[in-house]
Amino acid sequence: MKAILPFIILFVLNACSTTKSTTADDEQAIRAILAQQQKAWSNNDLEGFMNGYWVSDELTYYSGGKITKGFNTTLANYKRKYPTKKETGTLNFEIANITKINNNAYWVMGSYFLTRDAGDANGTFMIIFKRINGEWKIIGDSSC
Repeated sequence: MKAILPFIILFVLNACSTTKSTTADDEQAIRAILAQQQKAWSNNDLEGFMNGYWVSDELTYYSGGKITKGFNTTLANYKRKYPTKKETGTLNFEIANITKINNNAYWVMGSYFLTRDAGDANGTFMIIFKRINGEWKIIGDSSC
């Protein structure tokens, strides 16, 4: 029994020491996704930009008074509306607020700034991030 006691203690300590992310960790991960999206968009890499989104038919996008559902539909709309670097230009986000909804969800509000040959475009957004299978993904996006 004495020989297995250290293993039992080690097992209990490991079982009790599951690491939980802090709000600061979550916000840092979300900011990293947004930074990756800026870079991908600015390189006219729309598939890379979409890596931040939930690959699901339930992904919801709201813009221009219209609701769009689905990852593939959202990507197809981006490709149609922004076919070349002339339209995508350079993207910059200004994050105004990251607010925790619960341990597995945040909403993010901010502004976007597109500098591009086709004419600059600016607006606001509110996106919902949810932790899915340990990864933060955008499940809802409203942009004006």
